Amino acid sequence: MFKFLRGKLSNFFVKSNRLVLVRHGESEFNLKNLFCGWHDTPLSEGGLQQSRTIAAAKLLEAKIGFDKVYCSALGRSRQSADVILAEMKSSYLPVVLDWRLNERHYGNLTGSNKRQVADAYGEQQVQAWRRGYDEIPPPIEPSNSYYYAILNNLAFRNIPVGQFPLSESMHMCVDRVKPIWEEIKKEVLQGKRVLIVAHGTVARALVQHIEDLSNEDIVKVNVPNCVPIVYEFDLRTGDLIGNSTYLGDAQYIENMKDKVAAIGD
Repeated sequence: MFKFLRGKLSNFFVKSNRLVLVRHGESEFNLKNLFCGWHDTPLSEGGLQQSRTIAAAKLLEAKIGFDKVYCSALGRSRQSADVILAEMKSSYLPVVLDWRLNERHYGNLTGSNKRQVADAYGEQQVQAWRRGYDEIPPPIEPSNSYYYAILNNLAFRNIPVGQFPLSESMHMCVDRVKPIWEEIKKEVLQGKRVLIVAHGTVARALVQHIEDLSNEDIVKVNVPNCVPIVYEFDLRTGDLIGNSTYLGDAQYIENMKDKVAAIGD
């Protein structure tokens, strides 16, 4: 009788697991309104504060725990993750650094002020480089101040030959992220509670894969720094349950999305 009841009751419950996606805190280049991409800039003081008082605070408030963390090979991603985990008293968790979660490579725009580039090339062209799906910025050249620092970054030493980009479109970034996302999703569906701390364009690429958004829809998506995005998956079917949930004040989140979308000063 007990086995029969247990079997009947199980039909009323969907076994699920959550995944959390966080864009790292404000970086020094974000603060200065510079194209960053693969340059390894650290978080600003504001970014460290965001990691503590927005990302970690909201995750603690929601009582969400983790078993594993994924970051890019860029320091600002790991830096945010370290602060979040420290605040959550979870610094013991395994952290995987994977170059496929690196921010989109902005080519020769790297290090340039977005407003100054807009003044030189026009806002329409800059927004095409920033938000267009297939628009590729000019490839980075040896004359760029950050060229050699990027190419010689030891964190990138495991990138396979022929896969080191000199510039990327949003589409290229989406394709680069797909294999690592499939690996992460497999772990999530096995019951592992995963936190991904990534970058603006990579977060959007992951959102496209997770929510199965069209190319037209994803270009309208903006992800604010350090606001956790929570997804829930049905472990039996692998399907997404409901919509994403942004943890935080709704008005603040909308204001930050608008700020991300703008070219800035």
